[in-house]
Amino acid sequence: MSGSPRRNQELQAILDYISSSWSVLTRSTATSEGVADPKLTDSAILYLPSDLALPAALQKLLPEGTVHAEQLPPVIPGPGEMTGSDVQPPGLLFLENPYVVPGGRFNEMYGWDSYFIIRGLLRESKVDLALGMVENFFFEIEHYGAILNANRTYYLTRSQPPFLSSMIIAVYEAQKACGHEDLTWLAKAYHYADRDYEMWLRAPHMAGTTGLSRYYDLGEGPVPEGLHDETGYYHDVLAYFAKQTTRSPYLVEAETADSLKLPEYSLRLGKDDSAATDAKCVPVQHFALSDEYYKGDRSMRESGFDISFRFGPYGVETHHYAPVCLNSLLYKTETDLETISERLGDRPAAAQWHQRAEKRKTIINTRLWDKQRGLYFDYEFEKQTLSSYEYATTFYPLWVGLASPEQAKAVVQNLQLFERQGGLATSTTETGVQWDYPYGWAPIQLLAVEGLRRYGYNADADRIACEFLSMVLDNFVRDGTIREKYDVVSDSSNVQLTEGYRDNIVGFGWTNGVFLELLNGLPQEPGRRCGRLR
Repeated sequence: MSGSPRRNQELQAILDYISSSWSVLTRSTATSEGVADPKLTDSAILYLPSDLALPAALQKLLPEGTVHAEQLPPVIPGPGEMTGSDVQPPGLLFLENPYVVPGGRFNEMYGWDSYFIIRGLLRESKVDLALGMVENFFFEIEHYGAILNANRTYYLTRSQPPFLSSMIIAVYEAQKACGHEDLTWLAKAYHYADRDYEMWLRAPHMAGTTGLSRYYDLGEGPVPEGLHDETGYYHDVLAYFAKQTTRSPYLVEAETADSLKLPEYSLRLGKDDSAATDAKCVPVQHFALSDEYYKGDRSMRESGFDISFRFGPYGVETHHYAPVCLNSLLYKTETDLETISERLGDRPAAAQWHQRAEKRKTIINTRLWDKQRGLYFDYEFEKQTLSSYEYATTFYPLWVGLASPEQAKAVVQNLQLFERQGGLATSTTETGVQWDYPYGWAPIQLLAVEGLRRYGYNADADRIACEFLSMVLDNFVRDGTIREKYDVVSDSSNVQLTEGYRDNIVGFGWTNGVFLELLNGLPQEPGRRCGRLR
């Protein structure tokens, strides 16, 4: 049945909001607005590749003093070849084309966010803007060594989950649907997707001898955005580890604060072993976070799931795991490149990609599948143990199609672990951080819903899509915004985080895109679709 007139009006209002948001969230490195970085207090500066002449649009801005431009040292061959500390002060990295940012303090083009944004852009026929964003990723690979977490100098040491081949396929199919099948562009895109894929198959991104890959940031120490923007974050982490009954291996002890690398991010402990803030407390030891902690922290940020306790408290052990999400996406990259090879008429390459995909699928289903629990888990490759942390990345193998029908059925039978009033919670563990229970995020909903549909579980997919859409719509009606994340238990955008990132950013790029895609996926005509929303 159709929705009420009032619900129809509310749905149209949010669709109008999303449609108008694309221009609001579009940035260009040729404008002062695009160069600004709300996460840092330093003056805005734009860095260009050493072999690129200053574009005419930027030449006009320089005399006004609104944009300061510098050139980087010679071409960067790969991730980590240059670090953020090598380029001071930190600034934006030039990209050739306009792009859509997530919103709020995220004022640059992000790696995995962009896939879900591009899905929304294509749904609204903004093919040229989507194409330009994919071309920007080619530019990053060519000039900055890899697809970056985002186009800022302090992200030169890490990437993000590999969605490039998915973006390429989506844009190519959209162009083809418009009557413009560009095989020349597809051949160029294949080259860059292959380069991005190869990065994940080289040390240090390999997960030991498993044949799988891991997240690994090539930088050292605390991240600049963690020091400047995430107020008190590292102090929160220090306090957490310091209060454990067993001394944490992620703390460094010293006789004096001055002897620590980062004394401003240290704690002193009193005789009762609690974090001391009272000057009258007799200090017995000083603590700071170890290099190993910072490596895990940085690698967690490459995963995109920052922050979660999925890889240990505050993601400290991220680089010790072969994750379900990353390796599922690499499987999809392999199958996507097989498809592209076939369309380009390269059968030997297609056969090679098929072989690689089959090998990865076998390893994932051998090492990352828990038959007794009916879920996929991450694999701690150094200890050779399977994690027991229930996480919504268990739906990734369904989205990419590597699960068997029996495995998919088992995962579906465990939906109740994650499903709540507003959709799927990211985990089943409440830790107070944003990528754990009770919070739900748009990307997870889309991948899970499409994974369920892929295996024929359409009723479950429809139900979860409607739960999330209804929650986003209800909160939009209340406060007129779309948010980064939601509490799927209380059905609200009023999140109450106790640690780490505490904001719920307004915008919001990937929520906008996912809303459009989930709505379009419901099996009704557009004029009747809102009748499914409570």
